[in-house]
Amino acid sequence: MLNLITQKILDGKAITREDISYIIAYDNVEELISSSHKITLKFASRKFDSCSIINAKSGLCTEDCKWCAQSSHYKTNIAVYPLVNNEERLKEALHCEKKGVKRFSLVTSGRKPSPNEFKEINLLLTYLKLNSKIALCASLGLLNKNDLKKLKESGLSRYHCNLESSENYFKNLCSTHKFSQKIAVIKAAKEVGLEVCSGGIIGMGENMEDRADLALTLRDLEIQSVPLNILHPIPGTPLENIPLLSDLEILKTVALFRFILPHAYLRLAGGRARLSEKTLKQALYAGINSAIVGDLLTTLGSDIDTDKKRFAEAGYEL
Repeated sequence: MLNLITQKILDGKAITREDISYIIAYDNVEELISSSHKITLKFASRKFDSCSIINAKSGLCTEDCKWCAQSSHYKTNIAVYPLVNNEERLKEALHCEKKGVKRFSLVTSGRKPSPNEFKEINLLLTYLKLNSKIALCASLGLLNKNDLKKLKESGLSRYHCNLESSENYFKNLCSTHKFSQKIAVIKAAKEVGLEVCSGGIIGMGENMEDRADLALTLRDLEIQSVPLNILHPIPGTPLENIPLLSDLEILKTVALFRFILPHAYLRLAGGRARLSEKTLKQALYAGINSAIVGDLLTTLGSDIDTDKKRFAEAGYEL
């Protein structure tokens, strides 16, 4: 049955709910990875897509997302600071560009920037566009279509808005905004001509069916850049004591996403620092063909040069 499902995808047909149920119940992770690798080789880009995210504004967020260290609802001892200056951001962008990173993303805490902050961000994007060649991305919360259009005019090429989990499970994770609001942002970004990056976090108490539902929603939205974060439980947040996912469950999730999203860039993101070198190599084999490199928002990330060597050894073009 697994071979039949794999061949169906290789023949260009979409996976069904029945197929997904079979994969979720399948307990031989090595065989799932072997099958997802075949799909990766046929459909996914072999040119590795790397990006670096910069925490351009930290803390004091009004939203109550249970995983997030930046929420003002929780005491997490993170650094809190306003929007940082243009020169510092340019220095970071040029560093990433020199290291061969393809994209540079500005990330701000909060539901959305204030009018003054939004004006500053647009000026910063224009400044970065004039003084560097790296592609520019941003994750600025629940913006409207007009806001997104202005960002594109300032030089933005891709907007990031994670769905985080399935629509059914999201209500267990956040009460200050809705899954449907995130969908609206994604659709508005696409309408103004921006590429969209959207994925989620695994290990927040959801089950494999929730992860499949997330992947199917991303398929329906035709998302081509899909970050897969592994929860890094932060002391002080409601999820601080949640059990960690096993490496095998993480790998099975990567394979599941590749079955559902054959053509997408599956982007290894937050939480990967705890994975062994063996598991990282298996994830690349199973379907990961992009990654966030360098430090992350409130946790340490990875060394760019080490990552580049790892990706090249996995057979990807940098």
